Amino acid sequence: MIEKALTAAFSPEHLLVKDQSHLHVGHVGARKGLGHFQVTIVAEVFQGLNRIECHRLVYKALGEMMLTDIHALTMRVSAKKT
Repeated sequence: MIEKALTAAFSPEHLLVKDQSHLHVGHVGARKGLGHFQVTIVAEVFQGLNRIECHRLVYKALGEMMLTDIHALTMRVSAKKT
């Protein structure tokens, strides 16, 4: 679902979503069934934006999932592949 939403919103050059929920077993969010994820995304839309602006765009693209499916999200966001 995360990959689908981010692909639709940004048409990224590179996108990698890692489910790291297994590292947080017993954590409050994990007990409620919410996941811990790491996202690496490279997309032209992030050109010229600061980190906070990029993160806001990602949160907006994920929308309701931030409340219903995701407890924690680590992001690496860039306009150019490094």
